[in-house]
Amino acid sequence: MSHTLSASDRAAALARAASHATETFSDPRWPACLAEVLRDLDATWQESAQVCADVAWQARATGHSALGVLHPDQVTGHGPTPVIGRTYRHLYLNALRYDFRCRTLESLVSRVPLSVLNPDPYSWALSAFARLGQSRSDGIAVMERVLDTAADHPGTLHVLLHGVWLGGLLPRRAHWLLALVDRLPDGGAGDPIALFRKSSALRSLGRYPEALDTIDHALELLPPGELAVHADLVRERSLVTAAHDLTQLALPARKVAP
Repeated sequence: MSHTLSASDRAAALARAASHATETFSDPRWPACLAEVLRDLDATWQESAQVCADVAWQARATGHSALGVLHPDQVTGHGPTPVIGRTYRHLYLNALRYDFRCRTLESLVSRVPLSVLNPDPYSWALSAFARLGQSRSDGIAVMERVLDTAADHPGTLHVLLHGVWLGGLLPRRAHWLLALVDRLPDGGAGDPIALFRKSSALRSLGRYPEALDTIDHALELLPPGELAVHADLVRERSLVTAAHDLTQLALPARKVAP
């Protein structure tokens, strides 16, 4: 199979590949099987990013993290083929991202040859995540490089959003969160995770009614069964209301006329 497939057929093939991977997590060869399918499809970096982010999340959630079945050496080299090497890299680096292991992620990416890394904006985005998540201002320059090359690919934008959200001490953090959300399709209006990040930005700016409305909209959009994500959204809602209440308590009391 190759790029001669229609867009709908490619989408269906990618969905089948992801589904098969999630059904075979008990087999430690599942990353290799997924990589072989993506190689046969001659998957683009965007397609690999989409599939691997979802599969890495499901693997982690079910106790079958890619970190337990892949070796770092499979991530930092060229791999048997470029697509297979990239698949391993996307799976492993996303697993580190979901565990917030920013220092390990940064160290690992630094070992990937630039000849391998440069054609892959998604891996550069994961590198930016590692720096941003540590509240490192040098992550901003890497993020801007990604934004210049990734053509607003939604999965890539979400990696950057994740990093900025995690980097609580980043300069202009709220500005970047709102700017990244705006670059998503429809400004993230139908995306509960994007709205979750947006609510965090609005809260830090003191725009509490907007933040509350945004997180409530995110809760309405979240699919059933996403229990861990639902807990994160509820926690953000509690932070918004607590911040608002503290602000109200800090206001000087009004004098009552005699």
